[in-house]
Amino acid sequence: MQIFNEIGLNNLRGDLFGGVTAAVIALPMALAFGVASGAGAEAGMYGAILVGLFAALFGGSPTLISEPTGPMTVIFTAVIAKLIASDPVNGMAMAFTVVVMAGGFQIVFGALRLGKYVTLMPYTVISGFMSGIGLILIILQIGPLLGQAAPPGGVLGVLENIEQLFSGIKIQETMLAGLTVAILFLMPSRFKRYIPPQLLALVVGTVVSILLFNNPDIRRIGEIPTGLPDFRMPVFSIEQWQIMFLDAIVLGLLGCIDALLTSVVADSLTRQQHNSDKELIGQGVGNVMSGLFGGLPGAGATMGTVVSIQAGSKTALSGLIRAGILLIVILWAAGLTAIIPLAVLAGIALKVGIDIIDWGFLKRAHLISGKGALITYGVIALTVFVDLIVAVGIGLFVANVMTITRLSELQADDVKVVTDPELTDLELSEYERDLLRSAQNKVTLLHLKGTMIFGASRAISRKNSEVEDCQALIIDISSLLHLGVSSALVLEEAILDMIKANRCVYLVGAKGQPRERLEKLEVIQKLPAINLFDQRSMALERAIYSCKALEEGGSIGSV
Repeated sequence: MQIFNEIGLNNLRGDLFGGVTAAVIALPMALAFGVASGAGAEAGMYGAILVGLFAALFGGSPTLISEPTGPMTVIFTAVIAKLIASDPVNGMAMAFTVVVMAGGFQIVFGALRLGKYVTLMPYTVISGFMSGIGLILIILQIGPLLGQAAPPGGVLGVLENIEQLFSGIKIQETMLAGLTVAILFLMPSRFKRYIPPQLLALVVGTVVSILLFNNPDIRRIGEIPTGLPDFRMPVFSIEQWQIMFLDAIVLGLLGCIDALLTSVVADSLTRQQHNSDKELIGQGVGNVMSGLFGGLPGAGATMGTVVSIQAGSKTALSGLIRAGILLIVILWAAGLTAIIPLAVLAGIALKVGIDIIDWGFLKRAHLISGKGALITYGVIALTVFVDLIVAVGIGLFVANVMTITRLSELQADDVKVVTDPELTDLELSEYERDLLRSAQNKVTLLHLKGTMIFGASRAISRKNSEVEDCQALIIDISSLLHLGVSSALVLEEAILDMIKANRCVYLVGAKGQPRERLEKLEVIQKLPAINLFDQRSMALERAIYSCKALEEGGSIGSV
């Protein structure tokens, strides 16, 4: 596997336009996310540069643009709030250490080749989690939209102080925020090809604040430090280690999901195939470097990626050009951002929060599946009002239990017990039906097909209880594709019980994985070789003969 991403000069013009366009979009978003997180506008810029640079260098999706995103910012905001509340002196430093740890987890996920498994989550949980994050981002902007600093305490803190926030509204800043939101929503699509609405809103809002609202009380970004960021030594706290560890896992997993889902979008536009594991390593390196230099965590950004591709980018050179342009801004033009009103950035963040909410699914969730809708709405409520980790954990648990229950019900239909050929829907030949009739309920046929995972073991056990009175049991696994451990153990128990009761057991169609599993359990070895058949009719003939022999006083060993 090559170390660097696909970087080439064969598409220099397209990659140049793509990189410039992505940088223009990244600037207002980075400033907005930096301010919204509480780490400062410069942290957003550092994150946009470092995550974007290293993900472009070492990633596995050539056209992916990586930078701070809405979901990652919401998680990081919660991390900052928790750690500063527990340790006001070192809380911010520990928060950036969490970013480094999250990047480390992403590198490990990529090295272990877990990329293809990261996005294997129920859509109901992903939709609820993302929509909850969107709502959090919207609620956190209420204070800045009204011209005031967001109260401490996150979502609950804002909701508890909502009356005071509205009573202290600053009309001029709220008007600037309203102007920003109006531009973002109402800008005609034909103009978006020439200038990103976020940049237009940023410029117009800033100009209006100077020309019409030249009020010294309007809150602005202020001076951003110029030059390269300082190295931040990771800071650990024994008391907060568990919280830092869990937050890092959540941040890392969310970054993986965000990046890989965006990579799929990029693949659909470019007709290319990304390398999931390599992309996770690139994202991890980017987040490690961002955390070490005081930057926000980042992931694949859908908006920047799509716009960059549409502008002509085809290789990772566009991501490097984008990072270079932002670096120039932070080195020599950071002073120009000092006059940007915070209300304008709040308006941009509000629009991002609205876009994150999965409106398309939420409007139809109850029509598609009532239970799925309850999971989605439940995850939203837990995400917003309780905890992000709790929301994902409970959502996954409930969704998986429901899935397993449904699979078990479906697999139970593939477990059939036949003694009377007139009372079954199992496909039997006329000869097989005649044989079963002649057996007079002394021979039982247990037929398994498809995939038998642990959820099917209960059905096998329940069906097995129906064969207690038979003298011979035929187990037909000729249509069985996969035999799980739990189901194999239940099958072993049924066979051993029959042998202990001095009854005959015949196995039909043992092949492939099911046979290998039964051989490892030494089940097949306990059966005489003459009791293994390829055809069900031959097993029925042998079983009927054995029953007659037993009735005449023979032993199981003689038949």
